[in-house]
Amino acid sequence: MTHVLARPLPSGYSEELHIEFHPTASLLPLLDEDDLSALAHDIREHGLLQPIVVDRHGRILDGRGRLAACEQAGTAPAFTTYDGDDPDIYILSVNLRRRSLTKGQAAMITVKARSVSEQHGRSDPEHDRRSETEQTARSLGEQIGVAVAVLGRASTVLQHAPDLVDPVIAGAMGLDEAYASARENKAKANSAEVQLTRLREADPELADRVVEGHLTLAGAWAEHTARVEEDKRERRVATRLLDEVVPVLAKARGTRTFSRYDPACASGTPITRETIAHAVTALAEMDQVWQERDLP
Repeated sequence: MTHVLARPLPSGYSEELHIEFHPTASLLPLLDEDDLSALAHDIREHGLLQPIVVDRHGRILDGRGRLAACEQAGTAPAFTTYDGDDPDIYILSVNLRRRSLTKGQAAMITVKARSVSEQHGRSDPEHDRRSETEQTARSLGEQIGVAVAVLGRASTVLQHAPDLVDPVIAGAMGLDEAYASARENKAKANSAEVQLTRLREADPELADRVVEGHLTLAGAWAEHTARVEEDKRERRVATRLLDEVVPVLAKARGTRTFSRYDPACASGTPITRETIAHAVTALAEMDQVWQERDLP
């Protein structure tokens, strides 16, 4: 059952009592000035025929326009308390049927309301125990005559173009236009995800810097390319050096080359025992690397 509040509120009630709106009710577009004035005139002539519906906490579920019109008309409003288990479903079902909204607006409101409800449920103990008969946004959409495909487009906008949700709800942008932008964003996001996955395989350190916001994805790939090119250059230099030094040194084995060495004939820095020791160490390191790489 519902309960009508016995005490009318005085003039200025909306500020003095800090009346709140339920989050889902706040998603619905407000009446424009002409419709509000017409409703205020009707209330002055005939009184408030339909009470404003609030939840157990006093938050308005249905009747924001009627509340504003009562204030404009100088008429004390009447309130009734909703005692059901699904305020979100109630708000949407009574408003989306009654309002002159496009299918796109209705779908966008339905999808966003579902998202708000789920977020609210994580922090509100009252939502920890959900009603077994709670309906999904899909079933609600079917009730109000919104096709599943339209709800799907609205969901894509909510996920990939959230800045366009409110313009669609307000009627400033059509759902199809917002959906086209959302699809572009989704394609870019998917492309970016693929590129980031490839970057993580190629260079995890650069991928981490992208995730942390220190590098753009394009900048990271540019740096990775530069690193690859530098690595190629270093490989060419190292290979050329070893190709020039090691085979010649190998040919000197078993010959009189070492015994005929004359420091006075050296064209550069004369070879010392320390130099030979370093060369022996270098050859040992080279042999180990060749074994690890299974080179011939």
